Amino acid sequence: MRAYVKQQIQDAIRTQQRLLADTTLLDAVEAVAQECFACYDSGAKILLAGNGGSAADAQHIAAELVGRYGFDRPSLNAMALTTDISALTAIGNDYGFEKIFSRQLEGVGCEGDLFIGISTSGNSNNVLNAFEAARHKKITTVALVGRDGGTMASLADIAVVVPAMQTPRIQEAHILIGHILCDMIERVRFGDGI
Repeated sequence: MRAYVKQQIQDAIRTQQRLLADTTLLDAVEAVAQECFACYDSGAKILLAGNGGSAADAQHIAAELVGRYGFDRPSLNAMALTTDISALTAIGNDYGFEKIFSRQLEGVGCEGDLFIGISTSGNSNNVLNAFEAARHKKITTVALVGRDGGTMASLADIAVVVPAMQTPRIQEAHILIGHILCDMIERVRFGDGI
């Protein structure tokens, strides 16, 4: 059992080493950070969505922004579109599961906002539909994906593609990237910068 635990940790480390070596990914994370700064500088908000573990990541990142990440500071405007059970079930019932995020974006999204869609495969239909709704509202879009990026990578204004095939490794990288973004936003807006 100990050997298996160590193997899983080594697999995670290897994935993160691939992140360090992937200049395209690093450039994309920097570009996303710049979009986050611009979004908040203009008084807009960050909206996030995903399914399953990616829904949990969307909620986690939104909570870090609204609450705090590393130190006390004013709250930031962020919302996970995965949290309103009444809206999710009403939209799912009336329009179909594939519309649960796009319909919310139509209502709460505004020009200047930033939408971050999270998916390990990059092919989640409800997140893809949200990208289309965001485009109609002139909302900048970010795909936080894995594998080959899927369809989301080609629809997004910025695609952050984690160079991994296994869902757990991709999700671990997604939350690491989310934490990096939260840290950078907090330091640039309320700290000594980076």
